[in-house]
Amino acid sequence: MATQSTAKPISLQTRQASERNTRVFSTLRKNPLIAIGVAIIAGWVMVAVFATQLTPFAPLEQNVRDRLQEPSQTHPMGTDELGRDVLTRVAYGGRITMPAGITIVVIGSLVGTLVGALAGYLGGLWDEVMMRITELFMAFPTIILAMAVTAALGPDVRNAILALVVVWWPNYARLIRSLVLEVKSQDFVEAARSLGAPGYYILLRTILPNSFMPAVILATLDIGNAILVFAGLSFLGLGPEPSSPEWGRMVSVGIDFFDQWWMWLFPGIAIASLVMAFNFIGDSIRDIADPRLR
Repeated sequence: MATQSTAKPISLQTRQASERNTRVFSTLRKNPLIAIGVAIIAGWVMVAVFATQLTPFAPLEQNVRDRLQEPSQTHPMGTDELGRDVLTRVAYGGRITMPAGITIVVIGSLVGTLVGALAGYLGGLWDEVMMRITELFMAFPTIILAMAVTAALGPDVRNAILALVVVWWPNYARLIRSLVLEVKSQDFVEAARSLGAPGYYILLRTILPNSFMPAVILATLDIGNAILVFAGLSFLGLGPEPSSPEWGRMVSVGIDFFDQWWMWLFPGIAIASLVMAFNFIGDSIRDIADPRLR
């Protein structure tokens, strides 16, 4: 009897795992773009992590004798105006651009979620004040406000990230507020309130878990946008220092040597491929999460 009772849970777990794997493969088959996006992102992460093993050069190593060389066996992506290896700088640039984009979205979404959740749940005067502040930030174009903040703080990676966080959170605040307003009127929230659950418990354990999926989809799509805008600030000279191997900065320098196409093409491809990869994943998650599109 003991052997039978032990075998049943194991059989049930095996069947559940099999069903779960089937659902995963079915999702990937119906949404191949998510697999492509994950593969591209994983590839760039591997390049950034193993940049030291990928190339024998250093990102700031100069060799004026080899300046402006076309792609060759020694330098697969050529060299720049100071003889620095472009492949090395692209590989190391992933350590700056990718973490910057993810950090902007994570901090911006957390701040926006906090503001939007409190505004939607508390309502009244709190809602009015928080939403008017949110609309004040949204009144300015994203890149213009980010440029103003970065110029005031000074060109730097941290300042560029902070500037983009300042302009990134309002979209999440408005989205979460609208979702909280919709969810808090549902019957299960009223049931939790009638049972004496405290307000913070209702908000954190009942309302937000039923409101976060659209924010997750927006965050996935926003990482690509954040990477693009961060590279745009660097392109304008408001990001890392000029010698930094950041992709946007490399494109900016490469434009001054337009005939040397390898200087701007390869970092531009890096930006474009990473942005498309996150967009692929975000679109696929949206399709999976929306029952009307299944």
